[in-house]
Amino acid sequence: MKRKVLSIMLVAAMAVSTLVGCGGNTASTENTTTTTATETTETAEVVAPTGDAFADLPDTIKGNIIKATPEMYADTDLSKPYTVNMYLIGDTPNDWDAVLAEMNSILEPFNTTLAVTFMSWSDYQTMYSLNLAGGADIDIIFTAPWCYMYTEAAKGSFYELSTDFVSKYMPLTAKYQAEESWDETTLAGKTIAVPSNTAQPMGKIVAVRQDLMEKYGMTELKNWEDYKQYMLTIAEKETPESGIYAMASAGDNNELWDVYRQQTDTFLALDSNYTDFIYEYKGELPKKEDIKLAYEYAPFREYAKDMKEMADAGCWSRSALTNTVTDDDAFGALQGASIAWNGSVFTYMKQAEQTDGVRCAAYDLTTDHLVGCEAYSNNDMAITASSKNPERAAMVLDMIKCDTAMNRLICLGQEGVHYTIDGNDEYTKTDKSGDFAPFTVSASWAVKNGNLSEAGAPEREKAMSDAWEERVTSNPTITFVFDDANVKSYLNAVDTVLQDYVPMIELGLVDDVDATLDEMIQKCYDAGLQNVYDEFYAQYEAWYATR
Repeated sequence: MKRKVLSIMLVAAMAVSTLVGCGGNTASTENTTTTTATETTETAEVVAPTGDAFADLPDTIKGNIIKATPEMYADTDLSKPYTVNMYLIGDTPNDWDAVLAEMNSILEPFNTTLAVTFMSWSDYQTMYSLNLAGGADIDIIFTAPWCYMYTEAAKGSFYELSTDFVSKYMPLTAKYQAEESWDETTLAGKTIAVPSNTAQPMGKIVAVRQDLMEKYGMTELKNWEDYKQYMLTIAEKETPESGIYAMASAGDNNELWDVYRQQTDTFLALDSNYTDFIYEYKGELPKKEDIKLAYEYAPFREYAKDMKEMADAGCWSRSALTNTVTDDDAFGALQGASIAWNGSVFTYMKQAEQTDGVRCAAYDLTTDHLVGCEAYSNNDMAITASSKNPERAAMVLDMIKCDTAMNRLICLGQEGVHYTIDGNDEYTKTDKSGDFAPFTVSASWAVKNGNLSEAGAPEREKAMSDAWEERVTSNPTITFVFDDANVKSYLNAVDTVLQDYVPMIELGLVDDVDATLDEMIQKCYDAGLQNVYDEFYAQYEAWYATR
């Protein structure tokens, strides 16, 4: 997932539905857009607020209207006006100013104004840490494991959210946040961010040109072997005729690996760029010896051999390593006959089907295996350690998470302008939704509550999500966080080796799979892989003993 993470977030705004499952000196900001309208404890023990201000609150958010009032924040000093500065990643929606103005209208009785700075997709990787380190006035910031959460937490960039703090200053979150979610943003005993309140299925599927399947006598794909045969058939019969590749791969075939490994019910215990530690889930926490580098795992070797067979057959271009057009965009533009990803494939299927005669279908090749669940911590909001008023920041964060009007504004835009909504919390986009697409703002991924879905979801998408519901399984090692401080240089060296080898192995662009894999793994050990293993296992054993 990590190698497509940026695209995932961009496509999220276009997804038809949200699948709910489990569970000093100011740094330079010339490339950002700012808009303004005027103690350690287990956080899972946070208690729900009590008192008259909460007497009428329902037990759940789903299907209910929650309205925050100043009385709910009796412990927060609201006597003086304060502007809460929130930093988000991503590009600024066209209608953001109007949405922000409406949010600030709601905040007016709280003597509070919200100002938001967007760090654009092209700049956030540079600007994120610079803004935190450079003294920018930041109260709240989007973060995630893939967006500097661990590195910034290690620097002390985030305010600690103790049980007492959350109970006093985020009373709605204390009441409605999924209790099990807090562990995922608790590092070394300190809770440093508020996680999302939903954990959704993250099943990996393939999308194909159904019209081409039927052209060559195939009707459906039931498993990996069926898919492989489809790919080889397209390469043999269709590519010479039309120039359409079986898959217009670009950079690597990591998503296909994720599809393949679903056959063996695997989870990641370490997800560190290319250095993935993997294990087979057998209904309980794995022992340390069951966890190994993904590329030392026998099924990866078999997968790599399939990739070479497909590459040699011409399923993708020999220049796939350096292709700049993504396989997804190529599929949508009819240059490829399949893609592998999560539910985002439906977006590209619809693009392809805009051409007359083109029909697409999505297939789950592992219907008798578990479906992984996105971590609550995959998208988070943190209060910064440098905030001048963390209590006021907490109130604003509490409201955008749980106050219905605030939450809908940041997730969907303005009701009646960008969307309409029915009594079942199902929204319908309007002609203006392009100016504020649903779930396009990064904060919305972190504050979504799982009570909003798009009305009229196509049956093929609903069928896929329904099929996943009974098989969704949370990764039991998700709350184990590896502190790589003692082996950082070794981990970086191993990752450098893997970056040189893994993409070409995944694309089958090697002469001898076994020899290349053996060479890569030996170079990993030469670079210090055993040191990484030793440190990882020591920390994992200590964590395992507490479970």
